[in-house]
Amino acid sequence: MADELVHYEVRRGIATITLDSPHNRNALSARLRAELSAHLKTATADDAVRVVVLSHTGTVFCSGMDLKEAGGANATQQGVNEFPAILEQIWTSPKPVVARLAGPARAGGVGIVAACDIAVAAEHATFAFSEVRIGVVPAVISVTVLPRLLPRAAHELFLTGEAFDAARAKDIGLVNSSVPADQVDAEVRRYTDMLALGAPGALAATKRMLQEPRPSTLGEAFADLLELSARHFGGPEGQEGIAAFVEKRKPSWVPTGDDA
Repeated sequence: MADELVHYEVRRGIATITLDSPHNRNALSARLRAELSAHLKTATADDAVRVVVLSHTGTVFCSGMDLKEAGGANATQQGVNEFPAILEQIWTSPKPVVARLAGPARAGGVGIVAACDIAVAAEHATFAFSEVRIGVVPAVISVTVLPRLLPRAAHELFLTGEAFDAARAKDIGLVNSSVPADQVDAEVRRYTDMLALGAPGALAATKRMLQEPRPSTLGEAFADLLELSARHFGGPEGQEGIAAFVEKRKPSWVPTGDDA
């Protein structure tokens, strides 16, 4: 729909969710949050979707919560209550999620970037945890951000609110790739092409494995992971992948050039 603040499109198994609210720098207004959450749910439920890309129009990826809607305790609390669910949708999505940043991210926008599995940023993009400078705490976003950042960098940047560039974001673990602006789309495509080679069930299980806490002993860890490995080796995807390797063909889950 033309009046949407968030657009949804699927091509060749790639669902692209685009924030399109440039008038307020793609701020997380109530309406944008609702549409973003709905599209994430659609992508997760669609078996034809292999990878999700979070993108944007305008010069800013996401400026964080819409402060014009944050006046009064009730309005503020509504946003605080809704936003964790969106971060959780991204973090726990069984489909890999790639962030495409052709511009800056601030506060909650950085939380979204951190929740994604892979993030590609233009070299000119900047980031900041600006919460302390307006008297609030980067509490909710810390759940997704802190697992990504080097501890020293987290203390410095959370406490100072200083803006930093994409090169530093890569150095401290916030993004995977920092490239010239005219190479952002090609770099995103490089990642989505690689992700599409993975089996859907194996990708989902690998995401869960990466996120789950390890047992307290090596023996328990090996036992759990041996069971996981055996289950997928003997499962339909594992057997298809092995057969495809032996027969020197692509596995059935790899999209062809004709796939929509």
